[in-house]
Amino acid sequence: MSVLATIDWIFIAIYFAIILGIAWWVIRQKNETSDDYFLAGRNLGWFVIGASIFASNIGSEHIVGLAGSGATDGVALAHYELHAWCLLVLGWLLAPFYMRSKIYTMPEFLEKRFSTTSRYVLSIISLIAYVLTKVAVGIFAGGIVFGVLLPEVNVMGLNSFWVGSILMIILTGIYTVMGGLRAVAYTEAIQTVILILGSILVTIYGLDALGGWGELKRIAGSEMFNLWKPLVPEGVEGTWAPVKTDTRMAWYFNSNYPWVGMLFCAPIIGLWYWCTDQYIVQRMLGAANLTEARRGTIAAAFFKLLPVFIFIIPGIICFALAASGKMPGIANEILDSEGNIINANAQQVFPLLVANILPPGIRGIVVAGLLAALMSSLAGVFNASSTLFTMDLYSKFRPNVSEKQLVRVGRIATAVMVVIGLLWIPVIQGSRGLYDYLQSVQGYLAPPIFVVFFFGVFNKRLNAKGALAALLVGFVLGLFRLIIDTPVMLSDNFTYEEGSFFWILNNMFFQYYSLLIFLISAITMVVVSYASEAPAWEKLDGLTISTVSSEQRAETKSTYRTIDIVFSVLVVVLILAAYLYFQG
Repeated sequence: MSVLATIDWIFIAIYFAIILGIAWWVIRQKNETSDDYFLAGRNLGWFVIGASIFASNIGSEHIVGLAGSGATDGVALAHYELHAWCLLVLGWLLAPFYMRSKIYTMPEFLEKRFSTTSRYVLSIISLIAYVLTKVAVGIFAGGIVFGVLLPEVNVMGLNSFWVGSILMIILTGIYTVMGGLRAVAYTEAIQTVILILGSILVTIYGLDALGGWGELKRIAGSEMFNLWKPLVPEGVEGTWAPVKTDTRMAWYFNSNYPWVGMLFCAPIIGLWYWCTDQYIVQRMLGAANLTEARRGTIAAAFFKLLPVFIFIIPGIICFALAASGKMPGIANEILDSEGNIINANAQQVFPLLVANILPPGIRGIVVAGLLAALMSSLAGVFNASSTLFTMDLYSKFRPNVSEKQLVRVGRIATAVMVVIGLLWIPVIQGSRGLYDYLQSVQGYLAPPIFVVFFFGVFNKRLNAKGALAALLVGFVLGLFRLIIDTPVMLSDNFTYEEGSFFWILNNMFFQYYSLLIFLISAITMVVVSYASEAPAWEKLDGLTISTVSSEQRAETKSTYRTIDIVFSVLVVVLILAAYLYFQG
């Protein structure tokens, strides 16, 4: 039986009308040049940039996953959300390099700093990663949402998982193909507002159903509100041992997140994602100028602080409602016979809250927010992938093609990503463990990319040979781990012989393995670079900290605004306040 009333459907219809109306208005604008299509004419304002970055980051899998982690581990995974400071690094440190270079893509920056080959390698790695993670996981989480909220939907033999996923992919694909980054950015700005509003309503109604914040802390217990306790299991062995962890490697649902990994590995992944990933940085590249670009990242940093309270806290609320006996329906879904949460069902907590605590009308707004999260994340990856393929691969092999041809190829590439998304549906639906497995992929792919970008900007002696070696060695190590993990993740009956080399690797906590990749990639880049010739000046001019000219420094400083400094400091203060508050 549907949990949506007529008034809910009306609000959902209004949401689609608004999104499609904005998309239609944008599509009618001219998108005849590559600048127009891929970077919105480099004319985006700070709010659109900030909202678009946030909306791209917060997909439905993010909501589902963070709420699930709240139900199982409390605020432990808030560490990742409090990495909003990484966006300040993007805006204040890296944005001047990116904006000065007039690049379309992150691999293009590597070409300017190192070599064309490194550009190709990063483009291919990024495209593979987008298909395996962002598209696949987004569809998986979207299917969960539709399955809980519309379980009775059946069209021509297709259940709600198929119907919802196909509908979202096609609708998102249409306006992304036609409108490019401008359509993506402006629709994401509206979707951010709807998503935040809907999630705040879930938190408010959830606390009301439970009896308030004090009652939540009483039922859930102080450990659920301790950022550090879940990261330090009993005994030193539980904290440091690189093996004997959950072989399912759950990104959001594993209660064993040792502080060593969180302290050293999580920032590496965070800086890679927020500062070097095309999926995120492309929005900033569409800024009208450096001031708007930096201000957009500051706005995104403020938005990024919200998930702790509008996604993780609702997960804790759902657990408390079930544990207290106030919501037997929810308890039957997520608790076992002894009252312990069933980790495998934790991803259902957010849609369960929507279905059980929200009144008609409000429920429609929140469902619209969930749809917004799904559509915005898919639109972002479709657009980023088409930009990478067109500008980094196609245009390099066909350098003399017209602007119209580049736009045409970009649209074709986006359409291909839509088709790939559709083809992924049966794979994800049939592989229950795939979701947890995919969350570790970025931990395996991020370290070498982080190394070549940050080491390359800070050390002018590092050269193209070192960068290429680090990328290839790091990618091989990450791919090797993925190959080892895959059979275990996709089959409950498969296991390696205990004590064997493959067993040790498969059981090594993914953050520890990620740190291993980082160390090997860093050593490789430094050793190979210093063992070969120094880079030519054209690979350094204005592209490293020590080779920025006095004129370039003065130009960058001229974009500093007091209000931007104040709000950046405020972001840091709020992060520190959150760490101080969440100590149990």
